[in-house]
Amino acid sequence: MSKFRGYPGMGGGNMNQLLKQAQKLQADMMKTQEEMESKEFEVTSGGGAVTVVMTGKKVVKSIKIKPEVVDKEDVEMLEDLIMTAINEATNKVDELMESEMKKFNVPTGLNGMF
Repeated sequence: MSKFRGYPGMGGGNMNQLLKQAQKLQADMMKTQEEMESKEFEVTSGGGAVTVVMTGKKVVKSIKIKPEVVDKEDVEMLEDLIMTAINEATNKVDELMESEMKKFNVPTGLNGMF
C-alpha cells in the first residue's frame, strides 16, 4: 500500500495521472468553447422577414429586415420580429454550447471550473 503524506492509497502516480486527465479535459473544453464562440448562427422570424446573425459569444453581427415589413403604422410588429429573432439566436447558441459541453460529461455548473 503506497502512502502519500500519510494518507493510505494516495499514490503519487495516480494523482499525476488524474491531474493529467483533468488538464487534458480542460484543454479540450477550452478548444470546444473557442470553436463554438467563433461560429455564426443565423435565424429568421416572421417567415424570413427578419434575419439575425449572432456569434457564439452572443454578439449580434447583423440584422436584415425585408423592406415590405417596415410599416410606420405598425412599428410594434417589427420590434416583435426583431426581438423574436434575437431570442431565437441566443437560444440556438445556448443549446449548441450545452450539447457540445455534454460530450465532456461534466455536471452543469462545473463547466466554469475548467
